[in-house]
Amino acid sequence: MSDDRAAGPARRTGAPRWLLGLLPLALLAGLIAFFFGADPTAPFRGAFPPVEDLTIERVSFPERGIMRVHVVNGGPEAVTIAQVVVDDAYWRFGMDRDPTLPRLAGATLTLDYPWVEGEVHVVRIVTSTGLTFDREVGVATLSPRPNALYLTTFGLLGLYAGVLPVLIGLLWYPFLRRIDRKWIHFYLSLTIGLLVFLVVDAFEDTLEASALVPEGFQAAGLIAVGVIGAVVGLRALGNLGRGNGGEGGEPDAGGARGGLTVAYLIAISIGLHNLGEGLAIGAAFSLGEIALGSFLVIGFALHNTTEGLAIVAPVADNRPAMRHFAFMGGLAGLPTVLGAWAGGFSYSPTLATFFLALGTGAILQVIVEVTRLVRKSWPRGLFTPLNATGLLLGLLVMYGTALLVTA
Repeated sequence: MSDDRAAGPARRTGAPRWLLGLLPLALLAGLIAFFFGADPTAPFRGAFPPVEDLTIERVSFPERGIMRVHVVNGGPEAVTIAQVVVDDAYWRFGMDRDPTLPRLAGATLTLDYPWVEGEVHVVRIVTSTGLTFDREVGVATLSPRPNALYLTTFGLLGLYAGVLPVLIGLLWYPFLRRIDRKWIHFYLSLTIGLLVFLVVDAFEDTLEASALVPEGFQAAGLIAVGVIGAVVGLRALGNLGRGNGGEGGEPDAGGARGGLTVAYLIAISIGLHNLGEGLAIGAAFSLGEIALGSFLVIGFALHNTTEGLAIVAPVADNRPAMRHFAFMGGLAGLPTVLGAWAGGFSYSPTLATFFLALGTGAILQVIVEVTRLVRKSWPRGLFTPLNATGLLLGLLVMYGTALLVTA
């Protein structure tokens, strides 16, 4: 036995652990270096043309007679921009970098073009291999600049659509304080219905935005990172916020702290979703789609008022300090302003897809949290006739307000 004990430490003496951990990575790096050095794909490159994928992210009009085309190379190989065609005519252009774009690189093309206010223009990029990539501008209009006027204008649009409606929705708290417990759980169930509709709506918006993401940025992977990242992050925040208030070290999910934690999680998830809504509002007005932008503001305002109700429902049995309502209102509403600024001045489909995916994942996790709160504080469960009615009513309310957004 003494020999075995003596042999134990001897078996652990050898290469350091960090070196053993780096060994597979070093071998992998060597394998990749050998692949590029040996270049076994050379015969294929000589026999087949290169695969090119150029995305025109947006076309802006900074001033009269000037057009800017923002492009990204989302393909696996470098792309050389050779010509630009606008409305079936070739035009000289300048670039802010070399005409050959490496993979995932972006560039801005500037043209002296006499664009016409309110008209449709078609932009076509021709690469050195003869491939073409088109983008149609539905309404040509002077692009907003980040000055005091437009910062204030887009900020007000975010206030109208997000901040003020959420704060108005928080005013349902005194009403919820004065109703019977069974009705509190009715409104919690209604909150779940609101959130279920919202998560479907958010996922649809995410898919629409992802259609414009350059292929090289892997839209599906971007969505997965956003959704799963939000779920994991909010789950960790929820566990941190609840602490160990329950008996035997279990989180006090049904108590005051648990309800306030869920309310904050709802506010955060709605804020992430409202960031995407702000992006849509800002992009609509920057592209000259004034009617669409106005409908978005009104529709999102109705949405966000009901979402304010969703925030205060979990704390209807508690008496949180007034500062909590201010913080939750800010978390839920202010991202709409940030989104309106970003969408109005520099809309990016890639960032929009990521933030919309974050909002989708956040709402998914909050649905789980609210459902858990109802089950722990109301033994009869979620699917009593009254609670089930609340859930279905929440779906119908969100559907009704959504009709104004798509009008």
